[in-house]
Amino acid sequence: MDRGLLGIASAPRAQAAAGVPGETLTDADIMLRVKTGDDAAFEYLVQKYRRPMVSFMFRMAHNAAMAEDLAQEVFLRVYRSREGYQASAKFTTWLYRIATNLAVNHARDTRHERPESTVNLDEPDANTGQTPDLADGSLTVEEEIVRRERLAAIRQKVQALPERQRMAVAMHKYQQMDYKQIAEVLKLSESATKSLLFRAYETLREQLKEFV
Repeated sequence: MDRGLLGIASAPRAQAAAGVPGETLTDADIMLRVKTGDDAAFEYLVQKYRRPMVSFMFRMAHNAAMAEDLAQEVFLRVYRSREGYQASAKFTTWLYRIATNLAVNHARDTRHERPESTVNLDEPDANTGQTPDLADGSLTVEEEIVRRERLAAIRQKVQALPERQRMAVAMHKYQQMDYKQIAEVLKLSESATKSLLFRAYETLREQLKEFV
């Protein structure tokens, strides 16, 4: 599998090439096509989940360049594992389980390194053309400063959460995954996942109360 394949197709073109009518096939169905050697189907999944995966990895690594590399590695692992794929769970559950395992290993390998933020708040994203934190034109300068300070504080406190809590928050708040999905990814019961998130949000609420 050439790494170049991860970035050569747009989602509509990949979907058309794979003959994938998105309204009739699930992601698990499409992954089963990948299992049979359908590279166009794989390109479709990469394009569909690339941005969410980069976002998830940025929450873990807090480094934009590293997030891109880790997301690419996730998709390479998906491709390498294609022959063993079983559609017994949602595709996203399987995908994020690969991602969390990679994120955990990366965190352990780099725990003594200081996270480097490579995101410029005023620099447009190469893909979207938008800045990471778009200014609200209705705010005064003072209000905009407070807003950015609040966003920076939230990122810092989320990053400081225990590893499993940080992953759960990233999946719940930023990837809009439900308790059941997060539980399956983290291999926890649904009640344990709710408790994990409750503790994380309580910690954040307490540490960020000056901004609430």
